Amino acid sequence: IFGMQAARVITTLGLEQEYFLVDEAFVANRSDLLICGRTLIGAPPPKGHQLDDHYFGKIPERVLAFMDDAEQQLYELGIPVKTRHNEVAPGQYEIAPTYENANVASDHQMLLMEVLKATAEAHGFKCLLHEKPFAGVNGSGKHNNWSIATDTGKNLLSPGKEPQSNMQFLTFLCAVIRAVDLHADLLRASVASAANDHRLGANEAPPAIISIFLGEMLSDVLDQIESDESRNTRDGGILDLGASTMPDLERDSGDRNRTSPFAFTGNKFEFRAVGSTSTIAWPNTILNTIIAESLDYIATRLEATLAGSTSQEQRDTAVRLLLQEVLRDHRKVVFDGDNYSQAWHDEAERRGLPNLKTAPDAFPALVSEKALHLFEQYNVLSNRELKAREEVMLETYCTKVSIEARTLIQMLSTQVLPAALRYQSELAGIVTASHAVSINCSRTTGRLNDISNYTEDLQKSLEALCQAVDKEHTSALAKAIFIRDVLLPEMLQSRNISDKLEAMIPDDIWPLPSYTEMLFIR
Repeated sequence: IFGMQAARVITTLGLEQEYFLVDEAFVANRSDLLICGRTLIGAPPPKGHQLDDHYFGKIPERVLAFMDDAEQQLYELGIPVKTRHNEVAPGQYEIAPTYENANVASDHQMLLMEVLKATAEAHGFKCLLHEKPFAGVNGSGKHNNWSIATDTGKNLLSPGKEPQSNMQFLTFLCAVIRAVDLHADLLRASVASAANDHRLGANEAPPAIISIFLGEMLSDVLDQIESDESRNTRDGGILDLGASTMPDLERDSGDRNRTSPFAFTGNKFEFRAVGSTSTIAWPNTILNTIIAESLDYIATRLEATLAGSTSQEQRDTAVRLLLQEVLRDHRKVVFDGDNYSQAWHDEAERRGLPNLKTAPDAFPALVSEKALHLFEQYNVLSNRELKAREEVMLETYCTKVSIEARTLIQMLSTQVLPAALRYQSELAGIVTASHAVSINCSRTTGRLNDISNYTEDLQKSLEALCQAVDKEHTSALAKAIFIRDVLLPEMLQSRNISDKLEAMIPDDIWPLPSYTEMLFIR
């Protein structure tokens, strides 16, 4: 339709991989990190990432040695890693390659994770790829920078200098908007997991509501299409660095929105909701399939309208009319504001956008009639194959959380509770001895009462946790919902009590490495 000669169209990916490094000695003394890859208990450290002083700061020498070693191995495997830096949280880092064919990038990503883990062990570290290894501290994602390109090297999501008149670009852009609006539930399901539930919606990750960020320039272009007007597009303006002595720098017109789950960033979309442990093959399989359906729809409509006409004027008129229709029906998925705000959540509900907050909410989207038809229509997955994946994901969700619950029970029963009772006994001895010689120890007595109460609360919570983890269920989905609604809150309740005890019990009695040690000792 647009006169471009290309034998094939592919998708390209550039993946940002975030991870934590913790000294292996600490991991050996924590069953939760050893078995689950995340801490199930742990009082917050006095300092987290409030100062943002770790982000892009100096890389510690021991970490730098690990990075050099890992990158050398990746180069030898043909994986073109390009960037490395400190991430926001203490102990958190990032690595990213250059863009590649999506299939190659997917294989390289799996190898990259294995190399990071193996190399970390050689340097005395444990590489934590879990989405939320430390509560209250930024988690890790795998930002999926995705675009469409021809086999001749043309990026089909490149706006060019005059995007308002680049009808080919606008067609592909509107195809993406339509696809994301129609299949937001599938995109959400593609990144659903027990681990990612801890991350989505926190300050380092977008919320579960799937929306698109376009930026001022492209939003202005879409306004022109809908209103059938034509004018010069907005530019990015000047980047205000807050210092009069600094030179003026032009700001990119597509300046990124870190709160958006699916943001346009210059000539690609950044799918920020993908979790750090995820294989990227699955979310990109879903993304590519829904985009293919949308492009098929638009191409079929245009071919029928143009019916062999080669006039550029007729083509542009037909394209503009169709894009107006697509935008009227699907632009509700576009949002350029703060995705964390309650106002957006309320607005998204008014727009009818799905808000699948947890993995059990999202998994059923994979076996909806719409999804089954879509994947079978394009010969991607048969109905049986898609249903099997949903079943496996539900079972994985239930199994992983159950393992976490049993690990937590073991840690609380054999480490936290004995430490609390030991300290309680120590305090009781001090109070008894003080009273025997008529020394006032009211505050020590108060501390003893607090420890005693927390110890009782912990034992009650442990009993409830044991009952919940052993409960039988009629189906995998019923079990997943029970885990979400009952078991996870019970785990959080036990954790809260344990964390209060950790803040009171002396270091020489507390049996576990603390957040302060794990996050700051390199």
